[in-house]
Amino acid sequence: MFYYLNGTVAELLPYLAVIDCGGVGYACKTTNNTLSVLEKGKRSKLYTYLNVGEEVFDLYGFATQSELNSFKQLIGVSGVGPKAALAILSVGTPESLAMAIVTGDEKALTAAPGVGKKIAQRIILELKDKMAKAAAGGLDFSGGKGAPAAAVFSNKASEAAQALAVLGYTSQEVSVALKGLDVDNLPLEEIIRQGLKRMAKP
Repeated sequence: MFYYLNGTVAELLPYLAVIDCGGVGYACKTTNNTLSVLEKGKRSKLYTYLNVGEEVFDLYGFATQSELNSFKQLIGVSGVGPKAALAILSVGTPESLAMAIVTGDEKALTAAPGVGKKIAQRIILELKDKMAKAAAGGLDFSGGKGAPAAAVFSNKASEAAQALAVLGYTSQEVSVALKGLDVDNLPLEEIIRQGLKRMAKP
């Protein structure tokens, strides 16, 4: 329904930003990371997600598409609701989430308030499973060099590509984002960070 909101920041509250668009204030639930880049009285764009249920009609807003993609992937995990997803993305970033999934780092996820070990394990398991299915589906994890990865996590390039893919990006977007990066010498987290930076459209 809403792709993004582009207006003046009217209010900043814990986990909430109010964006004034043409005299209408849209209350967007959000993360600490997004709040940190907003300034009251200044124009900003937030990429949005509308959560609609029987008794729910909540709007979520994020400063980057990377964070929005990460949010949607998290709430797609069984047992993970919007509140937990916001908590995870408030103590970390899309690239740190991707790293946690790739490396199986439960502690990076349980650092978020209200996220226990079982939920962290489920997030890692289900999103890793999505990575495996993406690889099995023939996604090009070669950074645009034309040869699909032979196996899941066979090298840093495929690990980074799979992490980006599970955060909601297409194989074509991932290939373009990784093309030209020094994947052999850069740390995995830096490869993911630079890939996200290339794809992000703040």
